[in-house]
Amino acid sequence: MAWYCAATCVLMVIMMPWLVDPFGMFLMRLEWLALTLAVIALSYYLTHSPRFSGYQPYTGPLTHFLRVLLQMAWLALWYPDTYEFNRCFNNLDHLFAAADQQLFGCQPSIVFSQQLPQAIWSEAFNLGYWSYFPMMAVLLAAIFWIEWRSAAKTAVHRTDVCIPSLWGREGAFQQVAATILTAFFLYYAVYIFLPVAGPQFYFQAVGVEDILQGHFPALGTYFSSHTEMLPSPGYADGLFYHLVSDAQSMGERPTAAFPSSHIGISTIVLLLTRRHVPRLLPFLLPLWVLLFCATVYIQAHYLIDSIAGLVTAPFVLYLAHRLVVSMRLHRS
Repeated sequence: MAWYCAATCVLMVIMMPWLVDPFGMFLMRLEWLALTLAVIALSYYLTHSPRFSGYQPYTGPLTHFLRVLLQMAWLALWYPDTYEFNRCFNNLDHLFAAADQQLFGCQPSIVFSQQLPQAIWSEAFNLGYWSYFPMMAVLLAAIFWIEWRSAAKTAVHRTDVCIPSLWGREGAFQQVAATILTAFFLYYAVYIFLPVAGPQFYFQAVGVEDILQGHFPALGTYFSSHTEMLPSPGYADGLFYHLVSDAQSMGERPTAAFPSSHIGISTIVLLLTRRHVPRLLPFLLPLWVLLFCATVYIQAHYLIDSIAGLVTAPFVLYLAHRLVVSMRLHRS
């Protein structure tokens, strides 16, 4: 995360004349840095202070978990931050909507929801979309539990082993968490320079009627001052419909459509699950299928966005893993 923060700070200096709220962006980074350093200091104190020496089997793992939880939660601020950059560039949705039309002979993000408007389909797909972060949470919690139990058993049989030493930089929990977070920021780096808002925003701006007639006008910097989006299609009285709609109304911005990080990151989660906790795959795979469908069904993405997310996932995973390994070697 530090490399992303530093790189975007440099970019902010370069783009200062065009940014709408550079002070707010700098302030957000300072808050992230202060909170991160505070949690690191707390972690060091709890695991090294003689006062808590008797609680090290608990404080060591839990402070690691807290640090990961903090960085995951901060993604809610890093994501809309990409909009602050790409709103300075001309929007490219007309190219991606036209590509969908040319490749599939229609607009899948319109046709799909029209063909399956029933409540059961709407709720199923919205459940899949809502499951995006819970899928990551389940994987990380499972790895955390497995390592904690393994460390506890080792400590029972070896009195010379301190449990926190088993939670160093080599632990699977930290590696997987760092890999997922790095993958997020690799996608965010793309979104900064690739201003694609997605059907919910573009169709709202152009008009669904014009889209159905094959008109895909370029909007320039329209989304720099407009963030209106179409209401999500489907069963409007459903529980998961409301959960997804409420989340989008709070944090969604006209950004990050191509490639779909929902598909890219969730695919990475499946690949990491297959390696570390394969018993979870039968539970996560159906949610992934629903999530893939949902990205198009709720008009968050063009179909080519979702396909690109699937195709790029293995490459992003490889690059994220290599970055995590290289940073670990550099620190050691």
